[in-house]
Amino acid sequence: MVTRRAAATWTAFGMIAIVSSVLVLRRPSWERLSDLHIYYGAIRHLQTGEPLYDFVAENGGPFTYPPFAALVLFPIGAVPEWVVQLTWLALTCAAIAAIAVAVGRAVTVAEHRRPVAVAAIACALMLSAPAQSNLRFGQVSVFIVLLALVDGMGLTPARYRGVLIGIAAAIKLTPLLFVLFFLVSRRYRDAGRAVAAFVACAVLAAVVLPTDSWTFWTGTFLNTSRVGDLASLGNQSLHGMLLRIGLAGETFPLLWAALVLVVCGTALLRARQLQLSGQPTHAAVLVGCATVAASPVSWTHHQIWPVLAAMLLIGAYGVARRVAGVVLLGVLVLSLGVLLSQVSMTPGLQFLFENSRAVAAATVCLAGFGGITVAVVAAGRRTSNVRGWLRVGTAAVVTVAFFAVQPLPAGADPTFKAYRLTDVDNPRYFFVCHGEADCAEYAAGTSITFGVTAEKTKVRVNGVVDATVSRLEYRSAPGGAARAIPLLPVYPGQWHFSFRSANLSHGRLTAFGVDGTPIAEYSAELRPG
Repeated sequence: MVTRRAAATWTAFGMIAIVSSVLVLRRPSWERLSDLHIYYGAIRHLQTGEPLYDFVAENGGPFTYPPFAALVLFPIGAVPEWVVQLTWLALTCAAIAAIAVAVGRAVTVAEHRRPVAVAAIACALMLSAPAQSNLRFGQVSVFIVLLALVDGMGLTPARYRGVLIGIAAAIKLTPLLFVLFFLVSRRYRDAGRAVAAFVACAVLAAVVLPTDSWTFWTGTFLNTSRVGDLASLGNQSLHGMLLRIGLAGETFPLLWAALVLVVCGTALLRARQLQLSGQPTHAAVLVGCATVAASPVSWTHHQIWPVLAAMLLIGAYGVARRVAGVVLLGVLVLSLGVLLSQVSMTPGLQFLFENSRAVAAATVCLAGFGGITVAVVAAGRRTSNVRGWLRVGTAAVVTVAFFAVQPLPAGADPTFKAYRLTDVDNPRYFFVCHGEADCAEYAAGTSITFGVTAEKTKVRVNGVVDATVSRLEYRSAPGGAARAIPLLPVYPGQWHFSFRSANLSHGRLTAFGVDGTPIAEYSAELRPG
């Protein structure tokens, strides 16, 4: 029975959904549902007889999904794009509501309060950054989560369990981890049906789109660079975090493989325990979090699984679990790296906040809703509130203290960019002077002169050097890798430079003379006044 409070909460969800959708539709055309625009363009491209994976949208985005995804999306090419946009937004909101209903079954509340709890979960999920990102870009991620969640929880009829996982994996490969979950949980028939469904979908696509299927499975699916800059802060996976650390080429794949093995292995074993103890929702969400942590690419719209984990923690018994859930939800709602970019902090803390979502997803996998890391969550109902708070507080202090004393890893500055001669005409990048005479006067009498300006999410440095300076190097923090700053011959006898970074609080700019020795170093001068 739906109470008045539940009805009011669902009404609030509807209002949030409508407002969010309207805001998406009010965006400029080149930013509105940009991923959906890629899908639409790729399907129209395919319908003209052109190769699917040769398509590139106006924004430079290619079609990155398996060929079966193109078959699923094929009907959208038959209607105007604005119809597709409206329908997609409505279906996305419906999928978010359906996910909330599924997860709400596992929230620890009295039965008569469950309708309100489910509606509240729907509202919180709709307001989260991953859900808003799905709406903004017109992404398929929310539908993949819904299919995997329903099947992983065992809500489908027994004879069909695993089929939805296979279909979801044929559209986007990450749900294949659920096959391993079925195997370790001894759900062998479910695993078999998932594999059979996946293979059947791939074969169907190969029959209908043989050339495109060959192109994808023989190389395209291994080319992760097609989906964007994997070292950018938006990629909050372990893979992205390691890229931002700047590891050596041979070390990187070994360390990444080891981390994935530990995170996925721990999550799968704990998920098996949760499944056997009658908590299938927790088990499915935990496996989903492992897909986020282990995938090479985890953009914001992929991170619905950790939001669901936060909901389950908030709705669990024990103060520590609930506090952990609130913290996790905060990490997934707020972009801590951007929010705190202007706050002076140690390099290790800067790195922690910039990679907080990747760390959070991995922590959920390793903690397993309290089954492993007892320092993070309470042991059960008998734990007092004081002890629960103490454990959470101790774990938080230890974590922050650990990162506080760490040096910023080499290369952990993903927003860094040094500008080239082709960028000189952009006044945002080159702002200290304009024109040969103005710049000569600006730099008169010094070997290097520069200015610093702060924007919302980054800091820019622009300056001029004379012939006594042979090169410039910038380090994001002590011990970080040196980055060469190009010296641009804009005017005779003047060399200009410009670069940006998310935070220059721990950076150091070094100027070298013609003999290769340092002639000047700047650190405090890089901080905006």
